[in-house]
Amino acid sequence: MNEKVIKLADAEEVCDFVRAAGRCDFDIDITDQSAVIDAKSILGVMGFGMQKRLIVTYGGEDVGFEDVLRKYAVA
Repeated sequence: MNEKVIKLADAEEVCDFVRAAGRCDFDIDITDQSAVIDAKSILGVMGFGMQKRLIVTYGGEDVGFEDVLRKYAVA
């Protein structure tokens, strides 16, 4: 399993992230330490709110998805 920490600033970034996750053929989950949601659900990701540290957990590899993760990664 791979794990990355990201932060999404606005609705446009959420849409970009969910679109990239939707293209993957493996499961991707997001947690904010209190709940776990499917990263391919735009309503679920929006429900977490903006400017929060989110932990993305996934079990596959996709170059496009990795690029999007790097874009929103928290150091």
